[in-house]
Amino acid sequence: MKKNFIKKSMLDLRHYRRILLLAFVLSVGIPIQNYAFQDVMAQNEEYTSYKGEIVDSETNKPLVFASLTLVGTNISTVTNTEGGFLLKVPSNTESTTLEVSFLGYRSKTVPLASLTQDENRIGLDVLVTELPEVNISVPREAVNLVKETLRKKGENYLQDPSVMTAFYRETIKKRRRNVSLSEAVVSIFKTPYTSNRRDVVQMFKSRKSTDYSKLDTLVLKLQGGPFNALYVDVMKYPEYIFSEESIDDYDFRFDRSTRINDRLIYVISFNQKDYILDPLYRGELFIDVEKKVLTSAIYSLNITNRDKASRLFVRKKPRNADVYPVEVAYRVDYREKNGRWYYG
Repeated sequence: MKKNFIKKSMLDLRHYRRILLLAFVLSVGIPIQNYAFQDVMAQNEEYTSYKGEIVDSETNKPLVFASLTLVGTNISTVTNTEGGFLLKVPSNTESTTLEVSFLGYRSKTVPLASLTQDENRIGLDVLVTELPEVNISVPREAVNLVKETLRKKGENYLQDPSVMTAFYRETIKKRRRNVSLSEAVVSIFKTPYTSNRRDVVQMFKSRKSTDYSKLDTLVLKLQGGPFNALYVDVMKYPEYIFSEESIDDYDFRFDRSTRINDRLIYVISFNQKDYILDPLYRGELFIDVEKKVLTSAIYSLNITNRDKASRLFVRKKPRNADVYPVEVAYRVDYREKNGRWYYG
């Protein structure tokens, strides 16, 4: 998931937010020759939409990037920057239970039948756990654990081609009100994690609604779209953040430990070195220390150079406009199926 905040020197755009969401349904091991057939089937599928928000049960604080998954399926989504969610469930889905999870909170299961199509509110309780002593070999330097995790992608992540049906949503908000909404259903052909071939996206259903009366007259074209969202898959495309050359431009340190689904997870914080002037990234990596698996990554772009950051994300603008991003943030989650992990 990605959010872009844009600011202009003459026209105040601080209250505009552009939010992109990509939610996945996965089919593993689909042969390439069956890909077109998968698209035809997906076009005829009907869905039921559920909307709501995930909050802290005590403080009612929205939980940003909380995960929602239909138990026993690959259907999932995450909450947006306001804790809101939109979950689309195929009508032929047999699962009747929704699992909601968030780092540091106790997971909750909710019967799908108890949800309405609008205005659902689900509260999660803070989880307090004591980590038992375990005998696990862990590199002394955090950067070595990151490098070992990247090297093991062939052992831990999908080795077969797979097809995902993804629901793509992009919104532009002025304060808390939607002024533009774009939605699409796309098919994604994911190549194996050890393959050098790129993933492929095909769009077969989309819609867009814009209330121009609520928009100022400045027109911008920003970097985005469902294809670009694939490149935040750190394990498939490490060259965009941790290439062999650029990984040494970061400082890594062990932050804290936690347990997620009975897995010991090490949280590693990273930030670019002080002398690096190009805009790189800072954030946290969540690594299953026993299996050396990256389960989640939360990171954002360092706006160390506004002009360079603008060239990365602003594709088209009026000649007399000075436009630059003030915040670009991402979250990547991986899920396990039959002992293999995938971007979802």
